[in-house]
Amino acid sequence: MLIFLPPSEGKTPPADPGAPPMDLDRLTLPELETARRTVMDALIQISGTEQAREVLGVGEKVMPQVRANTELAHAPAAPAHEIYTGVLFEALDPASLTAEQLERASRQVLIFSGLFGVTSLTDEIPAYRLSMGVALSAPGTGQGPGAAPAHPAPGRLGSFWKSALHQPLSELIGDQLVVDCRSSSYAQAHRPAPEQSLMVNAFTEREGQRKVITHFAKHARGLLAGMLLRAEGAEPATIDDVAEIASQRWRVELRPATGRSPHQLDLID
Repeated sequence: MLIFLPPSEGKTPPADPGAPPMDLDRLTLPELETARRTVMDALIQISGTEQAREVLGVGEKVMPQVRANTELAHAPAAPAHEIYTGVLFEALDPASLTAEQLERASRQVLIFSGLFGVTSLTDEIPAYRLSMGVALSAPGTGQGPGAAPAHPAPGRLGSFWKSALHQPLSELIGDQLVVDCRSSSYAQAHRPAPEQSLMVNAFTEREGQRKVITHFAKHARGLLAGMLLRAEGAEPATIDDVAEIASQRWRVELRPATGRSPHQLDLID
């Protein structure tokens, strides 16, 4: 079984500012190195220009994080579970995983990323600012002055990673079940076969009315991911295994895959 997660929008820089920088060769799916360098080169270039705020779609408050992108190649790195610290990851609570559970997480969890495509929970990466919905233009199309990057810019990241990830990720998935906790912008980067994919949805229900509240949905998905990683005995591997574990916390409903739509697991609070 694999668990697909989105990144958190906010990132926490490594606690040790003197930590070594990331080594792209050591990230999960090292065959993505060229694709990762393509995106990183383009991000470094645009982040040092006046167009950065518009291209990256960010507010003035986070511009210090954008400017820090220009130092990505040399920035200190730390395990991804320390860099990503948003609502979902707070609920997953990686710091409380045992050594055995963390080893399981390193095999089962894939975090999708506009910068790296995917990483494991334990891959060492720097803090960065880039979402999957961004389009990084080709050199000479408004990205400002400076030397052209070593690789052509990727354009729309969702499409870029959909192409780059297709073969290596399909091979990694094989016939495993994928528990998909991603948001829609990250789901576009790779969609497993519907019959082996379980999309996790979370609802609050009041007086018979169901609503999706983004904060609570992220929290629920993080909690479920943590519960799956902490499950005792045999590792969960089937849809029924996942639903049984989820039922310890929520009322659950399962909907089977139909056509291009994957299986659906509804968590109702």
